[in-house]
Amino acid sequence: MAEENEPKEIVPGNNRILFCYFIVVLILGLVAVAILVRAFDTAFVEKDVWEKVAEKQKRPNRLVLPGRGNIYSSDGKLMATSVPRYYLYIDFGADCYVNPGKNWNSRDTLLYSKRNGLDSLSIYLSKKLRNRTPASYRDYLTRGLKSKSRQFPLYEGKISYSDYKEIRKYPFLRLGRYKSGLYAKEMVQRQKPFGTLASRTIGDIYGEIEAGGTTKGKNGLELQYDSLLRGQAGLSSVRRVGGGWTNVIEVDPVDGMDIRTTIDINIQDITEKCLVDKLKEIDAESGTAVVMEVATGEIKAITNMGRIREGVYGETKNHAVADETEPGSTFKVASIMVALEDRVCTPNDTVDVGNGIYMYKGARMTDHNMNKGGYGRISVAQSIWYSSNIGVAKTILKGYSNNPTKFVEGLYRVGMNADLRLEIPGAGRAKIRRPDDSTRYWSKTTLPWMSFGYETQIPPIYTLTFFNAIANDGKMMRPMFTKEIMRNGKTVESFSPEVVKSSICSSHTLGLIREMLVDVVEKGTGKAVHSDIIQIAGKTGTAQIASGGVYRTSGHQVSFCGYFPADQPKYSAIVVIRRPRIGYPSGGTMSGGVVKAIAEKVYASHMSFNIRSMEADSLAVKVPYVKGGDLKAVEDVLDELDIKSDTDSLETKWVLASADEKDNIVKLKDVTIREGLVPRVTGMGARDAVYLLENAGLKVSLSGVGRVVSQSIQPGQRVVKGQTILLTLR
Repeated sequence: MAEENEPKEIVPGNNRILFCYFIVVLILGLVAVAILVRAFDTAFVEKDVWEKVAEKQKRPNRLVLPGRGNIYSSDGKLMATSVPRYYLYIDFGADCYVNPGKNWNSRDTLLYSKRNGLDSLSIYLSKKLRNRTPASYRDYLTRGLKSKSRQFPLYEGKISYSDYKEIRKYPFLRLGRYKSGLYAKEMVQRQKPFGTLASRTIGDIYGEIEAGGTTKGKNGLELQYDSLLRGQAGLSSVRRVGGGWTNVIEVDPVDGMDIRTTIDINIQDITEKCLVDKLKEIDAESGTAVVMEVATGEIKAITNMGRIREGVYGETKNHAVADETEPGSTFKVASIMVALEDRVCTPNDTVDVGNGIYMYKGARMTDHNMNKGGYGRISVAQSIWYSSNIGVAKTILKGYSNNPTKFVEGLYRVGMNADLRLEIPGAGRAKIRRPDDSTRYWSKTTLPWMSFGYETQIPPIYTLTFFNAIANDGKMMRPMFTKEIMRNGKTVESFSPEVVKSSICSSHTLGLIREMLVDVVEKGTGKAVHSDIIQIAGKTGTAQIASGGVYRTSGHQVSFCGYFPADQPKYSAIVVIRRPRIGYPSGGTMSGGVVKAIAEKVYASHMSFNIRSMEADSLAVKVPYVKGGDLKAVEDVLDELDIKSDTDSLETKWVLASADEKDNIVKLKDVTIREGLVPRVTGMGARDAVYLLENAGLKVSLSGVGRVVSQSIQPGQRVVKGQTILLTLR
C-alpha cells in the first residue's frame, strides 16, 4: 500500500489546460493594452481630427424657448397664458414645382388631379376658413402658383394647432411637405382669457414671437416679473444619426414660473362694468376704479378705461398707479386730520366762509355753491361734509400760515407721501413739496391751495391707500398685487400683507375723521352715494385739470374715495373720472355713483351675514326646499347651512329630498338606478337629472327653471336609446 505522502504523478493533460489558459489571458491582455493605446491615441494624439469629424456630424446649437409662465387671479382663474398660433404658407418655388422628377409633378397634381386637385382643396379651405368662396380660392392659389413665391400665404390670418392639423389632411396638402410645399411658421401669442379685465395691470409682452425666439414683458406684472415668467432657454442641436438628421436636446429648457395675483375676477368684472356704464352715460374721456381689501391691502380690482372711439371704451394707460395729478377735495381729509392731530382745531370750531368767494393775497378762492350765496358760518366738520375750499383753507391758514413746514411735515406724518414700492413698473409717486424746496417756488398762496388738493401730485392709488388706512383703524397697508409665485402648481414664494405705517394718527382723531366721512354721504356732497343696502363712507372730489398751467379750459376730474360697510369696513374703493361731457362735474353723482354700484353688487355677491342671528319671521320657511341629486353634494350643502338630515337608511349615491317642518329636518330617500330602466328624477336639479338620464342613453329637453316637477317618460320604463325625454322644471 502506497504511503500517503508519496508524490502524485503529473498528468500531461493538465499542462495543456494551463498552457491554453495562459494563451487566452495573454491575448486578452494584449487586446486590453491595444484598446488603451487606441483610446489614448484618440483622446490625445488624434483629438483635433476627431473633434472636426464630430462637428461635421451636427449643426449649430439653437435656443429652445421655455414656456412662459401663466398669470392667475386670486381664485386660480387664468388671466394670461401663452398660446401657439400658426401662419400657413406654400412654397411654390420648391423643386417639386420648379424641377419636378419623373415620377412626381406637384404643379400637374394641383391643377389636374380630381382627388387632390385645386377644386377639391378650394372647397375645403373655403368651408373651413370662410374668408373666400371656392372660386375665389381657386383664383388665389392659381396666382400663387404662377408667382413661384417661396412664401405664399395660404391664409392671411393665424390659426390654432388643431386647425393646422385638420388643414394638413385636406386634398393635395395631405401629400406632405415635400410634395405640396405646405409649411407653417409657429408663433407664440400671449392671450388674456378674460379680455380687458385688469389688462393694464397684468401687462403685455412685446407682440407675438416666433417659436424658438425670446419673450420680454412690456409693462405691468408681465414686466415686473419678467425674469420669473420667462424661464430659462435650453439648447438643441441637429446631429447626424444613422444616416439621417435628428434634433438632440443638449440642455433642457426650464419653463417660467406662474404668478397668482390678488385680483378677484368677480369683483373685477363688477368694477369694470359699473365704471364703463357711467363713462358712457356721461361721455367721459376716461375713468379709473380700484378696489382694495381693507385688512390686507390686496388689490381685488383695478380698471383703467379710456375712450377709444365714440361710445367705445377699452384699457389704455394705467392711470391708477401712473398718474401724478392734483387730487382735489379728497385731499381735504388729510389736511383736517393733520390740523386735528396738531390741535389747531376741533370738529365743532366754526369758520366763516361767507358767500363762497374769498380773496387771499390777490388770488380768488371759491366754493362750489358760490352762486347760491355760500354756506356762511359752518363748523370744521361741515367744511368736510360740504367740501368747502374756503373752510378748509381758513382752518389751515389759522394754524400754519406762520409755519407751513409744520403742515407739510404733518402730511408726511399721516403717510400721504409714503413710499408704497408698488409692483407695477412706471408707477408714480406722491409729490408733496416743502417750503424749503429750491426746485419749485413756494408762493404766498401755496399753503391754502395745497390744503384743498392743488399744488400736489398724488396718484389715485396713493389716495386710496390713505383712505384704506382710515378704514383699517389707522394701519396703512402696502397695496398688494401678487399673492404667490408658483412652479408646477407648488408655491415657490408667497407674499404677506405689509404694513407701511402702524398708525397714521391717534385713535381719537381717527374716530372724528371716520364720523365726518359717514356724514359726507349722509348729509353732505356725497348724498348720491347713500345706499339703503350698505352704508358707505368717503369723500367726494372735484378738481380742474391743468394744461400748460391753465385750468379753466381743460375740463374737470371728479373722484370719490371711501370704504364699505362704514361700521365694519371690508373694502375700500376709489373712482376717478376725467373730462365728462354730459352733466355738471360732480364727484358725488358721477364717481360716487360708481362706488355705490360697486359696493352694492360686491355686498350682494361677496359679503355674508348670519341669518340665524336675525329676528325670526313667523312666515319664514325654517327648513328650505332641497333639490335631490348627488348624495355627497346634498350633504355638503346641508352641513354648510347646519341643517339636520336623515341619512341613516341610504344605500345609493343618488337621493330625493323632502322637508319636514315639524321636526326641522330634511329627509333623504334613495333613488334606485337600474340598468336599462328610466330613473326617477322629479325633485332633482337640472344638472343631476340630465346627467342620470343621458347616462341611461336618453336625450333630454328642459322647460322652465328650478326643480324637476315632471318627466315625460315615467320611471321604471324600458330605455329606448336616443329617445327624447321632456323635463318640466318649476
